[in-house]
Amino acid sequence: MVALSLAVAAPAAAHDGRGHHTPPAATRLFTPPPDTGAVKQIAQLVKKHQWADATALTKMAATPQAVWFTSGTPKDVKKAVQTTMRQARLTHSIPVLVAYNLPFRDCAQYSAGGAAETASYLAWIDAFAAGVGGGQAIVLLEPDGLGIIPWYTSINGAQEWCQPAELDPATAASDRFTQVNGAVDRLTALPNASVYLDGTHSGWLGVGDIADRLHKAGVEKADGFFLNVSNYETSERQVKFASWISQCLWYGTNTAEGGWRVGHFDYCASQYYPANPADFSTWGLTDQWYVDNVTNAANPPSGPDVLAHAVVDTSRNGQGPWTAPAGSPAGDPQVWCNPPGRGLGLKPTLTTGSPYVDAYLWVKIPGESDGQCTRWDPAGGIDPVRGYADPAAGDWFPEMALELVHNANPAL
Repeated sequence: MVALSLAVAAPAAAHDGRGHHTPPAATRLFTPPPDTGAVKQIAQLVKKHQWADATALTKMAATPQAVWFTSGTPKDVKKAVQTTMRQARLTHSIPVLVAYNLPFRDCAQYSAGGAAETASYLAWIDAFAAGVGGGQAIVLLEPDGLGIIPWYTSINGAQEWCQPAELDPATAASDRFTQVNGAVDRLTALPNASVYLDGTHSGWLGVGDIADRLHKAGVEKADGFFLNVSNYETSERQVKFASWISQCLWYGTNTAEGGWRVGHFDYCASQYYPANPADFSTWGLTDQWYVDNVTNAANPPSGPDVLAHAVVDTSRNGQGPWTAPAGSPAGDPQVWCNPPGRGLGLKPTLTTGSPYVDAYLWVKIPGESDGQCTRWDPAGGIDPVRGYADPAAGDWFPEMALELVHNANPAL
């Protein structure tokens, strides 16, 4: 019987200058019971005497991972969160809890679902918060919740592709910010919870755009933001992205020097300018912009400790993102959706070496499918890269699970 827990060294208990929480010393990150699909696959491998693969999948399942809460009545979610909190207390560990129940989450795509409307959602969040109670937890609030906002117009004037006919274009975006702010207020009232909001990842929104959304969502009341959840972007890029978002949030809310920059998150440098997003060697150009405009400002922040911090999902980014093969048909390659040949990334830790990153976490459960990907052939019914239909979102994907352990970086 494998013990499904892993001790993780943590920095000493501290406050970051904004009254928020960092995990205390000598903590453990919680390892939930494994996916039943993982248990079944390991048993099958053992039966076939495929010991190396069985051992590797067991190690993967025995690594601390997040627990996702995605549905149910308020009574259901309160009970489910309480169960996880109780399991964590018994193992003297801190759980990572993901609240994923916004109305029109994922724009009703692969991970469709969520509460019916704002009041129902906030009642669900009230129950989620009651389940956490006074216990210690890291709470990640609504993956994609700020990356995909129905009927939104970005700070740069771009129209959101997500335009559900069921929602009122005049109020849908403001409703999303009401929902997230309401959740932030409830969760940050908990005495021992660290709360992080959706910061997308470095291959998606620009720094100014996501900083503006985070500000509107109330990130100043939270501990920071999370990056790369359910995606594959490299950790080194996320660390830089985190530092830029943190500094852009300060830049766009700094009232000194006449306050001319307040609200101008669009002025912030990003991975898209002056850097070239495809050439990491150019990202120092954006670093220099923040040196000139934040570090060397007339009244600079005293250091990263007073800025919003990030946590990064490293569960599947060991080999970085996938690129569709040359000569692939026209259309969306869905590079985020069950890409082949990916690997586990850095193991969960609360010691990152970055003053802007509080933790590397396994948020997306490695081995669970992203959805039934059809890429550039939506009428084909199968994943054209793999040659067969992928499991539904959240279901166990045995082939991908083996890819992740075989290509783990660092190796298991």
